[in-house]
Amino acid sequence: MAWRVGVDIGGTFIDFCVLETDTNRLESLKVLTTPDEPGRELIDGLGLLADRHGVEAAKVAAFVHGTTVGVNTIIQRKGARLALFTTAGFEDVIELARLRMPDMYSLFCTRPEQLVPRDLIFGIPGRILADGSDHYPLDEEVLADAVALARGKGVEGIIISFLHAYRNPLHERQAREMARRLAPELFVFSSSEVWPVIREYERTTTAILNGYVHPRVSAYLTSLETALKRRGVSGDPMLTKSNGGLMNLEAGKTACVSMLLSGTASGVMGAAFLARQAAVDNVLTLDIGGTSADLALIIDGRPQFGTGETVGDFPLFVPSVSVTSIGSGGGSIAWVDGFGVLKVGPESAGSSPGPACYGRGGGRATITDAMAVCGLLGNAPLAYDAIAIDRGLAERAVGEVAAKLGLGLQETAEAIVEVAISSMFVEVNKLIARYGVDPRDFTLMPFGGAGPMLGCFLARELGIGKVIVPQRPGVVSALGGLIADMKSDFIRTVFVPAETRSAPLIRDTFAALREDGERWLRDEHGFLGPARAALSADMRYDGQSFEIEVPIEEAWVGAGDVAAIKAAFHREHLAIYDFNDEAAGIQIVNLRLVITGMTARPALTPAPLAAGEAVPAREVDVWLDGVLRRVPLYARSGLAHAHRISGPAIVVQEDTTVCIPAGFDAAIDAYLNLNLASST
Repeated sequence: MAWRVGVDIGGTFIDFCVLETDTNRLESLKVLTTPDEPGRELIDGLGLLADRHGVEAAKVAAFVHGTTVGVNTIIQRKGARLALFTTAGFEDVIELARLRMPDMYSLFCTRPEQLVPRDLIFGIPGRILADGSDHYPLDEEVLADAVALARGKGVEGIIISFLHAYRNPLHERQAREMARRLAPELFVFSSSEVWPVIREYERTTTAILNGYVHPRVSAYLTSLETALKRRGVSGDPMLTKSNGGLMNLEAGKTACVSMLLSGTASGVMGAAFLARQAAVDNVLTLDIGGTSADLALIIDGRPQFGTGETVGDFPLFVPSVSVTSIGSGGGSIAWVDGFGVLKVGPESAGSSPGPACYGRGGGRATITDAMAVCGLLGNAPLAYDAIAIDRGLAERAVGEVAAKLGLGLQETAEAIVEVAISSMFVEVNKLIARYGVDPRDFTLMPFGGAGPMLGCFLARELGIGKVIVPQRPGVVSALGGLIADMKSDFIRTVFVPAETRSAPLIRDTFAALREDGERWLRDEHGFLGPARAALSADMRYDGQSFEIEVPIEEAWVGAGDVAAIKAAFHREHLAIYDFNDEAAGIQIVNLRLVITGMTARPALTPAPLAAGEAVPAREVDVWLDGVLRRVPLYARSGLAHAHRISGPAIVVQEDTTVCIPAGFDAAIDAYLNLNLASST
């Protein structure tokens, strides 16, 4: 018997999902995070898993971990003090960025303060041209002076990003080796080793993010490794990545930028697995934890990926699952601004002190407190008995907001929920506009500790008629780590016309990328199982400034069928922009390859049909849609395959609470998902 352990650390809870490999038995757990003692919650959770479910540390064959330490470092601006070495004359590249403001419609909008101050940016003479030729050599004397100046200013690391290093990294390699020799106590990263993509701003900012979080991520992962060994965990720890895949812990210490969005990506991958199991193709995921609400689309069974996701105030240009995050988590704080307008978030109470109703010292009203005041929360212990809701404390906190608004207690609580839902509504509309889809064609899947509380309310506003709540919604992100594959992205800039004469270069470049990918799986991660490669190209019409990514079939590459590649681009351009020009010339900018080493998926057994009707545990009083009413309360553990219930109702379980307003009917499927359908 062996166990696979998936772990996801959020702002309020650390989630565990464990799989017994011999029987496919799944177990789960939530433990409050300990911000003052990072890592303690992990050890505490492993101890509880041993006590409650017999998970012996020595029998843990795989340990998969998602973490927010990197993204939190950026958001809180607690990263490393860095120096940046650029090509002389390009010292202002990160300040100029793309000449865009965060909010183009605000007259008072300002750009965020950069992670590397201007006095720590050094221009180094030397030039590689766009064709990769060495126009004039690197000035090693100026480089040595820059290293000395950077050391004198107390930097912890150096980031090197020279012009056209994506084409020829010669100067970056020379500078990196020289800097490491002159200042061995400093870490050094070059843009071409982090992500060798065209455009100096994108390449530079991605390398900076990698270096900025490196010390904290490396220290955290080292401590994690030590703690697991001390606990007796024998399996090699793995990390979830922003692209929904896995890498080993050692790689994560240097390739930090690849796992900045690991937790959110794991949630989407877990949701995609559950959606496929339930035969649902198009899903809008709603992952609400204590701090944020994360939204993503699964289209035709596939999570959507992209580059340019925002982390804190900065764009991240490594491939990642496309997720939109807003500060509307269960712990998001409600407040009244100077104009008397009710606001919710983005500040969160986190796990310490947490919402007022947790009784851990919090005194400010949160979404969780509002749900408790409405009677929708607090009818059973939360988070596997870790928390008992104190409704009196929630009423006191919400009452302070009510006094400022001049409203009643329940009216204020419901208003807090409505404001949170409206914020999600706005972001969903942005998301669906980006992909050109209709939300009414999708099924909403809410998960996370607070997702099922709010999911039906958001679905109602969006006009979404179907909602599916997984059996264990509170630990979907941890489950995503369990079923994730070994996965990495490789890119090569080629800048060639989409013409027959380019076919040999396209074929040879993809072959080189495949060799790099297979080496990554085999040599760096020791993976010898089945693998697959997905090919794509970043393409554009001649004269366009930006590209779109187009999937490429291996058969086209092998046969030199550039016409098929061009046709695929025309189709993709038409689908995105409702326009194409089949007479125009096409340029291939980048070739991409994603290598995937497949992980065995758990084969979950369908549940037998229920013997009778669903029976509520009791009835409770709730404030819902402006009316105090008495509704049935069901225990999720008592709901079986083919049971049906109608809203308004509440379903309580160990990891969350499901709120079902009037107008929704629910049915339990063979995998014990709660399928809700609007009857209005």
